[in-house]
Amino acid sequence: MKLILCADDFGQSEAIDLAIIDLIKKNRLSATSCMTMSPRWEESAKKITPSIRKKAAIGLHLDFTYFGEAISHPKLVLMSLSRQLVLDRIKQNIHKQLDAFESAIGTAPDYVDGHQHVHQLPQIREALLEILLSRYGRNLPWLRIAKPPIKDGIKGFIIRALGSNSFENKAKAKGFLCSGDLLGAYSFNGTSEEYMARLKKWLKEVRSDKATPVLMCHPAIEMQGNKEDMIYPARVKEFGVLASDALAKELKAFSLVKNPNS
Repeated sequence: MKLILCADDFGQSEAIDLAIIDLIKKNRLSATSCMTMSPRWEESAKKITPSIRKKAAIGLHLDFTYFGEAISHPKLVLMSLSRQLVLDRIKQNIHKQLDAFESAIGTAPDYVDGHQHVHQLPQIREALLEILLSRYGRNLPWLRIAKPPIKDGIKGFIIRALGSNSFENKAKAKGFLCSGDLLGAYSFNGTSEEYMARLKKWLKEVRSDKATPVLMCHPAIEMQGNKEDMIYPARVKEFGVLASDALAKELKAFSLVKNPNS
């Protein structure tokens, strides 16, 4: 069965970058999403060597809530739902992030998703699709659809409700390749053992008769200087589980791929 195992937030911190690169080298990840407005982005991008690029898809983690001219996620959601975002500023922000990606990596992103799934919000999704079409024409990046399974609970329901169906329908109508279900949504709580149990549950939800799903994760190694990262303890636990021999055994039944069309 095919699965895209994707680590978010590359470029946010050194602890995150080191964890992701290590997991790609260990063949535990097949994609990572980059935050190109991070002050350390150019330094982070140097870690994406040709050998890393061969092993994993490298995507843009579209960001409106963390770096740059960020606003809070709740405010962004309310403004987008009420169509109060300034379209020109949205487009400028998207172009700026794509420019930074291309400048550092040397190519267009393999795919696009969003930090806190902002890429699927009203106004942002329309601007994103328009820009990607104008910049890349027939060589379009694939798109990660933030659509957790219905049975994944309230967090998954909220993520779906913020525009996943509309985004997917609009994208497919314009010729974009889209991923299937988004696995990996949880509240960043619990022990390492509980995270492993969650991973096993998510892996059981992968089916060969459906579009290739993405299992997202947020790993980081343990090191000093990450107090401002609210989910950092969960990141460290995720890394420990993802790097473990126990997970390697669980993944033997899966083919980790770089895009939904592999």
